[in-house]
Amino acid sequence: MSDREDEDSGDGIRDSLDRAASGAPAAGWAVRDRFSANEIYERILASATEEIAASKQRLFFSGLAAGFAIVLTFLGHTVGTEMFPDNRFLGAILYPIGFIYIILGHYQLYTENTLPPVALVLSRLASIPLLLRVWGIVLVGNVVGAGLGAYLLARGSILSPEAFQAGTTFVSGGLDHGWWAVFNRALVAGWLVAGVVWLDHAARDTISRLVIIYISFYLIAATDLYHVITAACEVFYFLIITDSGTFAVVLEYWLPVLLGNTIGGVILLTLVNYAQTEQSRYPAIRELTLREVLLSWQGGVETPSPSLASDTTNSEDE
Repeated sequence: MSDREDEDSGDGIRDSLDRAASGAPAAGWAVRDRFSANEIYERILASATEEIAASKQRLFFSGLAAGFAIVLTFLGHTVGTEMFPDNRFLGAILYPIGFIYIILGHYQLYTENTLPPVALVLSRLASIPLLLRVWGIVLVGNVVGAGLGAYLLARGSILSPEAFQAGTTFVSGGLDHGWWAVFNRALVAGWLVAGVVWLDHAARDTISRLVIIYISFYLIAATDLYHVITAACEVFYFLIITDSGTFAVVLEYWLPVLLGNTIGGVILLTLVNYAQTEQSRYPAIRELTLREVLLSWQGGVETPSPSLASDTTNSEDE
């Protein structure tokens, strides 16, 4: 076989042409513009290593920015509800705006983190304490940011009088549904949002990602499902302009949304998608022991950043 034929066959061409700098697949093996379940899973693991190894400061402020940006979703939903109070299909048309801003901007959103870091834990490449660290920091940042955004809307004279009152209907409607109904709706929303992460890693261009994000999050508002960070903004707004008790609103509305989103993202999507892969480990590093998974702070894979990789290449050329 000639050198040319050898280069274009087997894993050699994949390693040289179809791998990103981190080692994740950059193109599908069977069909270049489509990824298999295993390839999507490898891409998720590659991006998860960056998230789970990030510093506390980076995670918090990225989460804070995402929480504050969710005000765009609350604002759009409020205005849509004001304009089309009897038509949920049209009232939800601006709901995805904040999520488009957050996901395409690569900010840390709690529900996005239900899939990638869990995939690392399932592959025994990261520990549960490290996973909980990421979840906790991002959730706190998201909630603080959502609270700041809600205060701005409630006290900033931004909304019209009609929209100002419409903003309270989201929490009051959830309280009318009851704890288990809210939980079940949040469960479906958690599965849907985690699915966005899976499809985001399967997509190859920004337009595809934009369409996936818009349709998925539009469905949440159009079908009266619940997202935990949007719900946090709604709760802060509701508490600021009404006299309702904080404990009751949090316990009866926000808590079931938090639990439903988390369980929906982890159980209904992560475990199902993990089960359909061939369990090939990526990157090829030592797997953690069961004790390390449960008790250690180990996890993440060090991969060179683009700037470092470029510097290394330049130095080798010289």
